[in-house]
Amino acid sequence: MGDKKRFTSVRKLDHLRICADEAVEIGDSGFGDIRFVHNALPECDMGTIDLSTRFLDHTFSSPLFISAMTGGHPATKEVNMRLARAAERFGIGMGVGSQRAALENPALEDTFSVVREEAPHAFLAANLGAVQLRDHGIEWAERAVGMIDADAIAIHLNFLQEAIQPEGDHNALGCLAAIGELCREMHAPVIIKETGCGISAATARQCWGAGVSAIDIGGWGGTSWAAVESVRADESRNVKDQRLKTLGEDFSDWGIPTVVSLAEVLSSGSPVIASGGVRTGLDIAKGIALGAALCGMALPLLKPAMKSDEELASTIDVIHQELVAAMFLTGSAKLADLKKAPMFITGKTRQMIGKDHPARIKR
Repeated sequence: MGDKKRFTSVRKLDHLRICADEAVEIGDSGFGDIRFVHNALPECDMGTIDLSTRFLDHTFSSPLFISAMTGGHPATKEVNMRLARAAERFGIGMGVGSQRAALENPALEDTFSVVREEAPHAFLAANLGAVQLRDHGIEWAERAVGMIDADAIAIHLNFLQEAIQPEGDHNALGCLAAIGELCREMHAPVIIKETGCGISAATARQCWGAGVSAIDIGGWGGTSWAAVESVRADESRNVKDQRLKTLGEDFSDWGIPTVVSLAEVLSSGSPVIASGGVRTGLDIAKGIALGAALCGMALPLLKPAMKSDEELASTIDVIHQELVAAMFLTGSAKLADLKKAPMFITGKTRQMIGKDHPARIKR
């Protein structure tokens, strides 16, 4: 068991390093296929545009959500501290990385608990894998929430990554039932979160039916965990692990593009967090206009968070400036106005959504 705990922690550091240093962004999220109709007479004041929004009974200063990234190794603590300070400073929400390592080894809890210390007022989401929920039940979920005094818990679905990891969990039986039990018993809202492959309308209906409070689509087109695990396998000296390198490469193209997944999930319920390849404030504007409640970013914030508080704050400032500009140029004084902004849907996204799709955007 000691080796298992150590490997879980080391894997978290591997993931952070690979995401920061390697080319692991793969695919087209679909945001490039969305084009706003320019409003040449916007009739609003850019200086007073309101980015505030509500999600799960909490008020956010903007729809930017700091997606789950890290924790679970001593070297990740400083990154989580900077991300949390940014969440507090900008009045935005934040999710932590999988808390499995700290649940297996309480000595690592401070790599997560520091988030609440640095962000006493921010909306924080705990994080636990669906397999760990099934195997350990509500006790682990409650411990994860308590560890950071979380406002919600995200149950992540990462079965592509598990299929490629040499130490991955390959049995997905019973996860939906475990999610349903958690929703019935847990005092905190439950968010279902994919990690790069997107969620279909059928899966979304299963999740809403189980009682989840929100869905984070984690669509294809951003960081590919198949690519990350392929790099890990390539670095391994174990021949069996290296064979997984090809598997990771072959499946790096697997998943539902973010914009398509957003349409799929919104056809069955809401609220929805759009994440996966969200790279700019303009992408956020498009996600909100398409119906998302929040838009999650990870990799664009990771690299500046690894440098300094100032770099991270500057990055978020630019993202917000881009969002404000998009709202101004569509005549949207607030996010509710942005949801009415006319747009064109082109390319493969239009083909995949189709004119008869139940979530087809009508303007």
